[in-house]
Amino acid sequence: MFDTQVENAWCPGCGNFSILRTLKEALLELDLKPHEIVLVSGIGQAAKLPHYVNANVLNGLHGRALPAAAGVKIANHRLHVIVTSGDGDLYGEGGNHFIHNIRRNIDITVIAHDNQVYGLTKGQAAPTSDPGFKTKVQVDGVILDRVNQLGLAVTLGANFVARSFTGDRAHLKEMMKAAISKKGFSLLDVLQPCISFNKHNTFKWYKERVYHIDSEHDRTDKPAAFEKAIEWGDKIPIGVIYEGKRPAFSSLLRALKDSTLVENRTDMNTLRSILRNYM
Repeated sequence: MFDTQVENAWCPGCGNFSILRTLKEALLELDLKPHEIVLVSGIGQAAKLPHYVNANVLNGLHGRALPAAAGVKIANHRLHVIVTSGDGDLYGEGGNHFIHNIRRNIDITVIAHDNQVYGLTKGQAAPTSDPGFKTKVQVDGVILDRVNQLGLAVTLGANFVARSFTGDRAHLKEMMKAAISKKGFSLLDVLQPCISFNKHNTFKWYKERVYHIDSEHDRTDKPAAFEKAIEWGDKIPIGVIYEGKRPAFSSLLRALKDSTLVENRTDMNTLRSILRNYM
């Protein structure tokens, strides 16, 4: 139901294929229909994913996927809005939007393809690149600390913060379904190796480090969640890190209490009266 005939332009072996296949399976298992879904992305290899899914699609500018998604959700809050884009797009160019859409708690699901490099523009360091990572631009290695997007999301109070790995599709599907089902801002950061431009953070590198968060972790405990979110290096946790209970933005708007904005009809006489005040 979600397949398309659009020719895929990803590199053979790219971790994006696992995300694409798993997302289609997750949507089917959630019994969602193509017309109920809007996939939003920015620019980049990961941002091509919506083209390969039979659903409503909106491509934004580089780093601007989140405000576009917020606009869609506010216009019709009955839609399931899913942002799927890369770590550079979401955490680099889109870092300001990432902060404020979490603060507003927009009811959208954000699936970040996190390969720790810019893939479309041929391998520059991303905000998530590890210190010392060498590229054609950062020839002496990255000198900055990596952004901690999960720690930031926990601190700002996202309602759902999780991480998964394309090398574990069963876990990835579980996390996708949980993220899509949660009300409020949901972030699922997916470790997705770039086989062309990141020869350091490979499938092997991740498999030697990732571990499943055990059931003893209290995902509602913010300090404990933050500790789990900043864990990185020899051990990398995957699973649900934090769950909050803040009301979603659209539920706080009086104008959306009884219907969606797209269902509302504008009274032209009222509109003319308002416009006259500015003439």
